[in-house]
Amino acid sequence: MIVENLKVPYYAVIFTTIVTENLEGYIETAERMEELAKLQKGYLGIESARSEVGITVSYWQNLEAIISWKNNIEHTEARNLGREKWYKQYQLRISKVEREYGFIK
Repeated sequence: MIVENLKVPYYAVIFTTIVTENLEGYIETAERMEELAKLQKGYLGIESARSEVGITVSYWQNLEAIISWKNNIEHTEARNLGREKWYKQYQLRISKVEREYGFIK
């Protein structure tokens, strides 16, 4: 699903991953992190695709909201599990979105 009705400017956190063979508990944790992120102040939405390369983009009102999400204890525990078990590699990018446009048929 594409997140709509975001008002610029806002921030996008882009999380790109390559997973390991051991994905025990991965899907459940990813779903829990999405549920938990939705409860954070400043959260605006999320888009995710998981295959050979996983890409998740979450949207936030400001940098303070992103830092608050990073410091969430359950999110910290999930990141640690990711480093220990699930990810061969990941990259996180934080971008300020100043312009957007789209198309709906």
